[in-house]
Amino acid sequence: MAHDDTLARLLRADLAGIETVEKKMFGGLAFLHRGHMLCGLHKGGGMFRVGKERLAEALRVPGAAQMTMGVRLMGGMADATPELLADDTRRGTLLRLALAFNREQPPK
Repeated sequence: MAHDDTLARLLRADLAGIETVEKKMFGGLAFLHRGHMLCGLHKGGGMFRVGKERLAEALRVPGAAQMTMGVRLMGGMADATPELLADDTRRGTLLRLALAFNREQPPK
């Protein structure tokens, strides 16, 4: 599989009690909440959909960068290194930002 199963278990534990759907996307694993992508894992780490308004805050988390697909910057998406994902505090910060953005969106 293209993502780290240990990191997937960490995200599943963080999301316990929050209704999510897991979906294989873009060669990785995405977690959707209320029909919107919340976060996910890819071969090189993970990603969190924090929205454009929270991206600057997300990028202050050590190990976070703006997500790219090829050479294209993905607006409102924070990329996370495996080391960031393994850290409960840093991972929790990005997840909190992603949940706040997600809850502002109309459910699908």
